[in-house]
Amino acid sequence: MNPPTDRRPTAIRALRHDAAARPFLVIWETTRACALVCQHCRADAQHAPHPGQLTTAQGFALLDDIASFGRPSPMIVLTGGDPFERDDLAELIAYGRAAGLSMALAPSVTPRATRERFAEVAAAGAKAVSISLDGASATTHDGFRGVEGVFDATLPVCRTIVELGMRLQVNTTVTADNLDELPAVLRQVLDLDAFLWSVFVLVPTGRGDALTPLDADTVEDVLHWLVDVSRHLAVKTTEAPHFRRVVLQRQRSGDADPVGTFGLGETYVRLREGLEGIVADRELPTRTPRPPLDINAGRGFVFIDHVGAVYPSGFLPIPAGSVRETPLPDIYRDAPLFRQLRDPSLLAGRCGRCEYRAVCGGSRSRAYAVSGDPLGEEPYCAYDPVGGALVTGARA
Repeated sequence: MNPPTDRRPTAIRALRHDAAARPFLVIWETTRACALVCQHCRADAQHAPHPGQLTTAQGFALLDDIASFGRPSPMIVLTGGDPFERDDLAELIAYGRAAGLSMALAPSVTPRATRERFAEVAAAGAKAVSISLDGASATTHDGFRGVEGVFDATLPVCRTIVELGMRLQVNTTVTADNLDELPAVLRQVLDLDAFLWSVFVLVPTGRGDALTPLDADTVEDVLHWLVDVSRHLAVKTTEAPHFRRVVLQRQRSGDADPVGTFGLGETYVRLREGLEGIVADRELPTRTPRPPLDINAGRGFVFIDHVGAVYPSGFLPIPAGSVRETPLPDIYRDAPLFRQLRDPSLLAGRCGRCEYRAVCGGSRSRAYAVSGDPLGEEPYCAYDPVGGALVTGARA
């Protein structure tokens, strides 16, 4: 088998521009203020805004900076904390839209998440909103959020977003504690008419360091299950770029049973049974899967925090500069850390040996969180590179 490093397979969406020249996605943490105390929060959000957070004028300047990357313009997600904690949120969205940027929002479900606020941001030009749903019950989801009643408020908020004509993305963080609820969460995502389900594989940083992560074999099972889900609903992964490797392996294996072909375990079998039940109950049609997009920390992706520091990812806490001092395009294009992250030949361990390194690269955030080396191997990957063989996992 030829290793997938010299050309981009059709199963993976490649950027139509040079990822070293401009990012595809820019995440701006507009504030750290948030009324929730989520267990997996990378930011350790606070109830009050930081006095040094970027002002409205500085936010406008940042949006101009982003627009200066040129066409195609990056997509912008305003996040937090909770962006609804900013009274100027609609102004920022409108300014970005006027600058030709595609604006999206990732708010928390709190008393601030009213229909009026969502209507205001929709009118300002927000096209998509992502909402977290980390369990199929109030017990699980509210346990994640640290506040009772959030689950019961989340479902109506999601319906409001769809009713107002914005695209709804549902985000789910998967840990050992909510793993078995994934099929039930999928049912809810389908019920809510979400256009995309984003499944986040925990990075042990911030408050998330206290949660129980999945081991590498279980992550492998979940990623293979998400390939199955993608035949019925658009799916993406966050901090799990090895999903792209799994997609390629499954494409090459054709109709072969993934359990025997890839040595998958009980978790995959259990999740697949749950999916089969959903497909049968709802008579879900099969769709052409949405190919995952080939971007990674610092390579098509950049994060700006509430005070203007620039990072390759919000979960990779190594600052590469500040927009208060240096234009964002200069940081993204020239900062040594960003340049290193865009060079797969610098990856260490199994990631450095892997024939999929150019289309995966592993989670740089998780490598740093576990080993202290942002170029180290992905610790939650079960794949053992052997020159292109279909499978070798930790169970093999």
